[in-house]
Amino acid sequence: MGSEHFYGSGWMMYPGIMPIIILVVVLIIFFMLFKHEGYRQSGGDASEIRSTHSEYSETAMDILNKRYAKGEISKEEFEQIKKDITSQSEGG
Repeated sequence: MGSEHFYGSGWMMYPGIMPIIILVVVLIIFFMLFKHEGYRQSGGDASEIRSTHSEYSETAMDILNKRYAKGEISKEEFEQIKKDITSQSEGG
């Protein structure tokens, strides 16, 4: 039994697999660390946050419609807030 017996088995048989395993582990760690980074940011304009995280964000109209549907606000309040939201989005 020469030394070739030991070098022909185990990890030495697949020298290219360790860099792939390391890369996968690093990518998993990177993803876990930074996947929620957007939720930790503070400040900034609401439109910037909405454009950055559009799949998670609700518009002001969405929230207003839900509040009205739940009965949290009256029709008059709904109409006034809707008017305010529309004038803000058009003007600024």
